[in-house]
Amino acid sequence: MLESLKQAGKNISRGLSRTWENISEGWRELVHHSSDALTHFSPRKNKGSQKDEERGSPGTFPTFPTWSLLAGEIEETDKEIVVRVEVPGMEKEDCHITIDGSVLYLRGEKRLERSREDSTYHITERAYGVFERAIPLPRNVDSDNAQANYKNGVLTVTLPKLGDDKRHFIPVS
Repeated sequence: MLESLKQAGKNISRGLSRTWENISEGWRELVHHSSDALTHFSPRKNKGSQKDEERGSPGTFPTFPTWSLLAGEIEETDKEIVVRVEVPGMEKEDCHITIDGSVLYLRGEKRLERSREDSTYHITERAYGVFERAIPLPRNVDSDNAQANYKNGVLTVTLPKLGDDKRHFIPVS
């Protein structure tokens, strides 16, 4: 009996170790691939927004996550850099773009629009509030001629490149 308990303990320990290794590997991959996309959302402090005391109160608003992913991509051609960021559930008027040097800043607010007051949330994985995301650009860009559009929850910013970014090889004599 004692021997079978020891064996069961060893099996449980091995299973827990494998589980922990898988969780750790998954977490490392998530952080590696999305750490720049991980964005903090803050409750809006201005008048007319959802009251802090309502957050989490029974029958009203649940406590929403304050961190979420704003997944994006940067594509470069010979003439331009194209930045795409997924910002579903937002209006284009709530997206504000600034370029400072070689960093694109995306600021905005994702607003909670609740259609029913008599419901109960069982899952709350979407973050709401004010956010800012800094996206480093691989080259200097002509911000005066930048264009942005918003379609199907994706914000696309097209940025013409500045100057001659081609590599110049200089021979050593």
